[in-house]
Amino acid sequence: MLTTTLEALTVYDPRGTLVQHSTPTAPRVAALAGLRLGVLDNSKWNANKLLRGSLALLKGQHEFATVNYYVKHSFSKDAAPELIQQIATECDIVLTAIGDCGSCCSCCVRDGIALELLGVPSAVIITTEFLRETKLTRAAIGMPGLQPVVIDHPISSITDAEMQARIAQVVAQAQQVWLGQG
Repeated sequence: MLTTTLEALTVYDPRGTLVQHSTPTAPRVAALAGLRLGVLDNSKWNANKLLRGSLALLKGQHEFATVNYYVKHSFSKDAAPELIQQIATECDIVLTAIGDCGSCCSCCVRDGIALELLGVPSAVIITTEFLRETKLTRAAIGMPGLQPVVIDHPISSITDAEMQARIAQVVAQAQQVWLGQG
């Protein structure tokens, strides 16, 4: 809006102001033994293979009270609120995958944030190619402190040996995320 008179000129800045709030992540856990682990598979190609391989290694290192495996049937949509609530009720920590493209990456991050808001530390697996998008999504939603598990890209077209290397990356980083050591 521009108003002019003989005495004054008023100019309004159309940009406004940007106010961002930063919500903290859920409290991290002190140890993994005895916890209820939730695994959220977004049904992306090779997500199951990555998650099941990671789970096998994690179970070899830690004695979880229970392990619950959940599948959402669209990688390009957030998990249903009922599923998020169920996971939060049944689990102490969560591992979710995989963010290796635009929509699945942002949905995985939003699922992780939804669980964090309910008090469940979540390790969200993304690939190196989508680190920037993940950072933007975390900032836009208001939880920039959510530390993702970052593994090499790609996932969909890799050999078994490459998958084993990705699994090793997941296991090392997920533990750090849950324990707050990242």
